[in-house]
Amino acid sequence: MIPGLPVYISVLFVLITTGTVWLFYKATNYNRMTLAVLQGWLASQAVMAFAGFYERSNTIPPRLAFLIGPPLLVIIALFVSSKGQRFVDTLRLERLTLLHSIRIVVEIVLYLLFVHKAIPESMTFDGSNFDILAGLTAPLVYYQAFVRKKLTRRMLLLWNIACLGLLINIVLTAILAAPTPFQQTAFDQPNIAISYFPFIWLPSVVVPIVLIAHLVAIRRLRHSL
Repeated sequence: MIPGLPVYISVLFVLITTGTVWLFYKATNYNRMTLAVLQGWLASQAVMAFAGFYERSNTIPPRLAFLIGPPLLVIIALFVSSKGQRFVDTLRLERLTLLHSIRIVVEIVLYLLFVHKAIPESMTFDGSNFDILAGLTAPLVYYQAFVRKKLTRRMLLLWNIACLGLLINIVLTAILAAPTPFQQTAFDQPNIAISYFPFIWLPSVVVPIVLIAHLVAIRRLRHSL
């Protein structure tokens, strides 16, 4: 864990990750295989973090690639293979929409990490990260689109595209601020949090799930217009 960081911040992020996985599990109609894969991935990344694997920042390729590479390959496989497409087409769109509300609490944790000098200000809502807007609007979008049914599918599609842009923005900001040989920003206060447990779960679990939620929604909504 990050030296000197209050324990409650780590506990809060464990709860966030657990909640994200649970909401995605519900969106899969309680697919046990999906839950088992996610649990295995969570455990393997935790073991690697506790072993100090991600704390070495001068390697090429950067060890950060082991956090984000495998999930990206899985996402690509899901969308290019016929079996993967059948799986993503079974996901519950309304539950995927509500899942984005978790981003509110993620942003609070990011701000706390900035206060304790574990990430740069640019990764918070005080900087250039506006991802909290996706979290704040998610419950309203869910209610208008799936409860009252007042939001058109085109509007829901545009919301997903806009929020995907917010996600890409913070991901790029975090990568460029990470202490790797390719670091471009935040040299005075780099993004060290993702090298430690439990925050390694942000790029390896939480972000990929949020990404899948947007990509599935965009695929489904685009095809239905």
